[in-house]
Amino acid sequence: MLDFLKSERPKRLRIVQNGHPALRQKSSPVKEVTAEVRRLAERMLVTMQENDVVGVGLAAPQVGVNLRLIVVDTRPDEDSLPAEPPSPGEVCLNPRMPLALVNPEITWVSPETACCGEGCLSLPGVRGEVTRPARVRLHATTLDGEAIDADCGGLLARCLQHEIDHLDGVLFIDRTPDEQQKAAATLLKRMEKFELKQLAQR
Repeated sequence: MLDFLKSERPKRLRIVQNGHPALRQKSSPVKEVTAEVRRLAERMLVTMQENDVVGVGLAAPQVGVNLRLIVVDTRPDEDSLPAEPPSPGEVCLNPRMPLALVNPEITWVSPETACCGEGCLSLPGVRGEVTRPARVRLHATTLDGEAIDADCGGLLARCLQHEIDHLDGVLFIDRTPDEQQKAAATLLKRMEKFELKQLAQR
């Protein structure tokens, strides 16, 4: 778990939107977990938690940094009943969240798939149906160098796939049916113009 409550709470970062070049670049591996990387992870978590639209994951490219670093928090609501028994990864990782994952990768995907509506903090107002493998195997390390190798299902599996896509320059809208991409085209273009204007003003 990210433990920054003992010190000054980090300030949140601006989430970049469609049109920012960081969202379409393949991110570089984290070679060493420095104090700067830890601070970035803390600020990413605050950014995810304090956003107007609550997110369950955030990738470094979404704050304009092309590093293979994500933060996730897929803990279920205390009052919610799981649709199915939790996967080993959910049992192991959910109690430790929020969690920063360094150089996360998916090493296996199940042949079974699931379709679900997705959104993205970098694509505000855009929703789409995305079919993804129902279960995945995650390999990553924590900020403290602990290796994680876990079979993940449910919301955690979907969140991991969504965020790791960001590290490869892929947005969830790319995986939606053509008609949903066409329906979102005008809004996506508006975001792109806004981002280009922001970049020009720097």
